[in-house]
Amino acid sequence: MMGVPVPLVFIAAFLLVVPFWRLLPKHGMSPYLSFLTIVPVFAILLLWIMAFKEQVEIDKK
Repeated sequence: MMGVPVPLVFIAAFLLVVPFWRLLPKHGMSPYLSFLTIVPVFAILLLWIMAFKEQVEIDKK
């Protein structure tokens, strides 16, 4: 029985982590939490938290 190819796992993890890395600071959360999204339960949990949390104003100069 063959498993999932390793490069495919890294690509999938990258595709999950990067968007959360960009979105979490906008909601006042640490971008390092994005690494938890590799586990699907945490991805769904973070989506729910972000959906009901106010966005934080970020000053860009």
